[in-house]
Amino acid sequence: MVRIRSENLDRQIIAIDQNMAIKVKLRLKSISGNRHSLYLDFYPPILHPLTNNKTRREFLNLFLYNEIEVEEQKYLDEMGNEQKRFVNVLTRKGGPKKIKLNPIDKKHNLETYKLAEQIRQKWDNQVNKPEIYTGYEKAQLKIKERENASFLEYFQQLMDQRKSSNHDNWVSAYNYLKAFTGGKLRFADVDEKFCNDFKYYLCTTDSNRSSKVKLSQNSTFSYFNKFKATLKQAYKDGYLSHDINVRIDRIKEAETQRNFLTLEELNNLIKKECKNPLLKNAALFSALTGLRFGDIAKLVWAEVEYIQDNGYFIQFKQQKTNGVEMMPISDQAYSLLGQRKEAAHKVFDGLTYSAYSNKHLANWIGLAGITKNITFHCFRHTFATLQLSKGTDIYTVSKMLGHRDLRTTQVYAKIIDQTKRDASNKIRLNF
Repeated sequence: MVRIRSENLDRQIIAIDQNMAIKVKLRLKSISGNRHSLYLDFYPPILHPLTNNKTRREFLNLFLYNEIEVEEQKYLDEMGNEQKRFVNVLTRKGGPKKIKLNPIDKKHNLETYKLAEQIRQKWDNQVNKPEIYTGYEKAQLKIKERENASFLEYFQQLMDQRKSSNHDNWVSAYNYLKAFTGGKLRFADVDEKFCNDFKYYLCTTDSNRSSKVKLSQNSTFSYFNKFKATLKQAYKDGYLSHDINVRIDRIKEAETQRNFLTLEELNNLIKKECKNPLLKNAALFSALTGLRFGDIAKLVWAEVEYIQDNGYFIQFKQQKTNGVEMMPISDQAYSLLGQRKEAAHKVFDGLTYSAYSNKHLANWIGLAGITKNITFHCFRHTFATLQLSKGTDIYTVSKMLGHRDLRTTQVYAKIIDQTKRDASNKIRLNF
């Protein structure tokens, strides 16, 4: 559960000295315009609920009019006829004239002071008499507190928890949401209309990288999914009273080309030398297991085990989804790991992602006569497509890939369907 700082003053106030009762007094401070500003004075100091800093003052943004003193002749010269009906001039020996407040200002002062006293009493109740509230009142205060809390701050805290490979997408989603809202968004303002307005904004706004280019469909898909994930979590944590997420349609993901290698191309690669043998073994390991580069790079020997009569397994936490996986691997895949080392030692020690390693990968692909645009991630695509083409059911493939949503795996099923279609057209008769 994510906890965020509330913008409502109804949350509990904490005294610096817990052994002393807190005195809450209403005080005045002279300000411009012949007025007094009203503020609360706390003793001992409290930890302010918004800043969490020690403080003795809380200004109320309220003011009282003050009686003014002027020289008699100047006052008589400047006073208009209308004003004379509402003021009373008192003469004091040897001193200036003091103008009493007119009835309108007196009424303002009286009502403002009553309001300030109510606020003072509320603070006093919070710091010294929390028991005066009924269970219902406390529940209502809690609801109000959460409604007035910052949705952007909550989103940022979720973003900070996502330190995996998609952290940058969370940051981008947050930046677009902040730009759309002007940096201010309460939970109380998050409804279906707001969500759909934000979706429209993502679909029509320019990319932050270039004002001449609109956000790509897949970018809007990714960023809006982060927003929906935040809505879902906020409902679980009690910040939203309704599960708005289920009523908001997703942005459709654009179908992208997923390049993969055929079994024949893989076998050709095995025969070709790569200037980075570690990279070669890791790529082939990905083709045999479907693991991502990040999961392969952080794999340690403690996560590789052999179970009698069941074979080799790897147990690891996926970098992207944080899901814990127990995956069987083939003897061939295990043979690519090399000699076993200490438990904490990385299996592919020294494997790094860089432009230099990508150059070695491209040269190796080229030596095998493959002209496709193949990246390391394509070996994961290769695993998925080969498994489906060999008859493995899509549910099993989805589990082996660590997908949370079967729809993600269905993309590979479409690739297989297209491959079958292409194969059917290879036999041409001369009609």
